[in-house]
Amino acid sequence: MHADLSRPVVVLGSTGSIGTQALDVVAANPGRFRVVALAAGGGRVDLLAEQAARFGAEAVAVADAEAVPALKDALAARGAHPEVLSGADGVAEAATRAPGEGEGEPLVLNGITGALGLTSTLAALSAGRTLALANKESLIIGGPLVKRLARQGQILPVDSEHSALQQSLWACGPGGYDPESVRKLVVTASGGPFRGRSRAELADVTPEMALAHPTWSMGPVITINSATLVNKGLEVIEAHLLFDIGFDRIDVVVHPQSIIHSMVEYVDGSTIAQASPPDMRLPIALALGHPHRVPGAAPAVDWTTAHTWTFEPLDDAAFPSVALARHVGTEGGTAPAVYNAANEVCVEAFMRGELPFLAIVDTVAAVVEEHRPGPADSVEEVLAADAWARRRAGELTGVA
Repeated sequence: MHADLSRPVVVLGSTGSIGTQALDVVAANPGRFRVVALAAGGGRVDLLAEQAARFGAEAVAVADAEAVPALKDALAARGAHPEVLSGADGVAEAATRAPGEGEGEPLVLNGITGALGLTSTLAALSAGRTLALANKESLIIGGPLVKRLARQGQILPVDSEHSALQQSLWACGPGGYDPESVRKLVVTASGGPFRGRSRAELADVTPEMALAHPTWSMGPVITINSATLVNKGLEVIEAHLLFDIGFDRIDVVVHPQSIIHSMVEYVDGSTIAQASPPDMRLPIALALGHPHRVPGAAPAVDWTTAHTWTFEPLDDAAFPSVALARHVGTEGGTAPAVYNAANEVCVEAFMRGELPFLAIVDTVAAVVEEHRPGPADSVEEVLAADAWARRRAGELTGVA
């Protein structure tokens, strides 16, 4: 796509943190992007209708079919009349919307939270769409399925860490990077709100405390995952799948300022890092505009003031979730799906006040220990493992 042509865009999860920021990027660049379709869970139909009317979406989907009547009323009140789709199939259909005559292939931004994003990821890839992937869970739980469908360069990472890794790998030149020239990927972590605490000091953590992230403003599930560092464990698996680098060559380092978003260390001793203030609009814009950069997407580092950036090793004793993620990633098959599903159940229980903070990862580890990984070569196999893990996590926590 040339920089002067309008790119058709589909935003899945448009009412969430990633989706709303993606639409901020679209709004700030009139004529550069055209919103073809929007999709959301159904809990914020007024916002979804407002977005559809503002951006002139041709189709709007809600995962919760019961939200359709309210959505239609909200759309009508704003004078908007897009096609309304519903259910998981409706969201997947939105991901495959055809472009207008003379337009290029739409880019699909998948910002849906959790395992629910898998069917949409597969639908977008099957339709040949370029996929801007913020829904890391769909790649992690459906790794073999997603990898089999995706052609080279079809998936553009939206996570700030993986966007940083991709940009650092681009330093090899336009011909792409040679994996053998990479010594390791270094994924940075802010450390969350409990950086520096021992395991014993985490015993009395409340949801309110866990939701107070020091540098990023994100949705509640991702914020809790950042507090337990499960999110960092998922990112290690994602980096392995995106860049075909072994787990033994992916490190995690704690960087509380969240300015260096990740780094690539090369075999000659050079380390290339991507730096910018914490703002998700930058990696979102990079994916939306690929292969071109979007001017003014986010503020840059102010080099006229003094900065101190620090890096610390990860405390695996206090935060065992990353080591556990390496284990399930190495096992492969359905193991990552079980890790993710059990965690989603435990996070929900924690946010309801029904599970202690430390029990989140402890329970995930117990479920992973019981599981015997099988192949993840079909959606049915992945969803069966997901369902088993959710049921077992509920039984172990007493919240089933």
